[in-house]
Amino acid sequence: MCGIGGIIYQNKKVEQSSLKTMAAKLSHRGPDGEGIWIHETEGVGFCHRRLSIIDLSANGYQPMHYIGRYTITFNGEIYNYIEIKKELEEKGYRFKTQTDTEVLMALYADCGYSSLAKIDGMFAFAIWDNEKKELFLARDRFGEKPLYYSFIDGGFCFASEMKALFAIGASKETSPERVYKYLESNVLIDEDDIESTFYKQVKQIDAANYMIVKNGQIQERKKYWDLSGITINSKITIDEAAIEFRRLLTESIKRRMRSDVTVGSSLSGGIDSSSIVLIANALKDPDQCQNTFSARFKNFNKDEGRFIDMVAARSPDIKQHNVWPDADKLIEELQSLAYSQEEPFYSGSQYNQYCVMRLAKENNTTVLLDGQGADEQLGGYLHYYHHHLTNLITFNPKQFLIERKGYQKIHKKLMPYRIPRRLPLWYAKKLFLKSKYVYDDEVRSLLIRDTTSTGLKALLRYGDRNSMAFSREVRLPFLSHELSEFIFSLPIKFLLNEGWTKFILRKAVDGIIPDEISWRKDKIGFEPPQDDWVLKLKPVLDPYKVKTNYLDLTGGRKVTEITDWKWLMLKLFVNTEN
Repeated sequence: MCGIGGIIYQNKKVEQSSLKTMAAKLSHRGPDGEGIWIHETEGVGFCHRRLSIIDLSANGYQPMHYIGRYTITFNGEIYNYIEIKKELEEKGYRFKTQTDTEVLMALYADCGYSSLAKIDGMFAFAIWDNEKKELFLARDRFGEKPLYYSFIDGGFCFASEMKALFAIGASKETSPERVYKYLESNVLIDEDDIESTFYKQVKQIDAANYMIVKNGQIQERKKYWDLSGITINSKITIDEAAIEFRRLLTESIKRRMRSDVTVGSSLSGGIDSSSIVLIANALKDPDQCQNTFSARFKNFNKDEGRFIDMVAARSPDIKQHNVWPDADKLIEELQSLAYSQEEPFYSGSQYNQYCVMRLAKENNTTVLLDGQGADEQLGGYLHYYHHHLTNLITFNPKQFLIERKGYQKIHKKLMPYRIPRRLPLWYAKKLFLKSKYVYDDEVRSLLIRDTTSTGLKALLRYGDRNSMAFSREVRLPFLSHELSEFIFSLPIKFLLNEGWTKFILRKAVDGIIPDEISWRKDKIGFEPPQDDWVLKLKPVLDPYKVKTNYLDLTGGRKVTEITDWKWLMLKLFVNTEN
């Protein structure tokens, strides 16, 4: 895991001082070394800050060169680099290092743009091709690793974080459209302008996309992966699916444990992180201990300490560490948290993760496994049941009654649903045109959207910034693309089943984690005592509210109600002074 940056001009040489300035702003992402490279004749240069994870020797320094043609600056991990390396060696490729970076460069030399399809990893990288005189930039499928760009002083500039671009001249002028959408509708990822950020001059390369830059200008953008075209496997049984799910999850965890530094886990007490901790515990070397890190809350009814302790009690090899965030500490560290995040965030739960990452650093654990990404793919939030019931009453009323009864039995309440106004028209369409109902795939489409377009992307940004603030690397086993493609090939009833969310995961880990966790009915989601925290933040908030002319910030559009938390976000991320 590292920090990367670069500049490409059409007609002038890149200054070393600019690259050094960028690298300095990214030093927290890579405390183990700095590298600067400037092409002798072309107007291109890279910077790199290294966090050593694989091959800790000087062989891993970047920017790295390959066969006299390619130069790379790379942030992330290629988890299947061992398998790829073996395939390339069979083709005649030879390697000088033990790094995944060299494997990535050889793969690119072998396959070009299509190399991305072979990678299981999280990454953002740039490769300069000295023969084609072009810059190739790519970002991983889900957007775990960030990659921003801006046109500054006639050059195309890119970096892992916006602060590196601001440091060399990018404007901090905010986008009224983005501010308005955040205040009005809580929009943090704008689907209508997916590359936009809260700042006019700074854009982001979208997840699962690559970009080609020549002569200082963008020549091509292309999406190289999506989930929408996957065929549903209607023949597989739930037992068969659970076995395959467990296999894929175990393989993903095993790959993400590959490291030359200490690997631990985040542990919330929920089914996702508990599954990872206990599967990883079975995979690790017998003489190793697994450090786990959790955020706890005193005198809070949603503290998950009871479940955390259940997991830790399963093995003497699990060493549990707790941190206790509170409002007073949040107030003290608001500016540091905002500096790390760079854009607004939804709630104080981001501070929980910030504290967990610092705890990992204090205990010399560089890599952490984490359960992020399961809820969006597996239907882990209860509101998905609203869509599911609407779906069923449209095309399967009998199953609707079964699902609604199951939900009520488990959750002791009814989930609201709606009968579509155009239901008679859809029945007619089904009868005469032999076509599917409009709602047949609605839940699946919503899960794909939340996984690849909106909700998850914001959570991944939080995780990247919080971990990198303390030079920690977070790895997410549920974001193996092979596992994801399998999940979206399953019938929806394998995910949402008679009131249970994430049903396939519960079946897959049944017997691995305590029953009290695998069959938990409640969903907490790393929640702090937010209401109490906001009350304590009031003295900080009130003076800012008076000074904020938000009509200027939103392009003159009025927002009827702005919460205290959003006033705070305006103060932290937007120039709000009159």
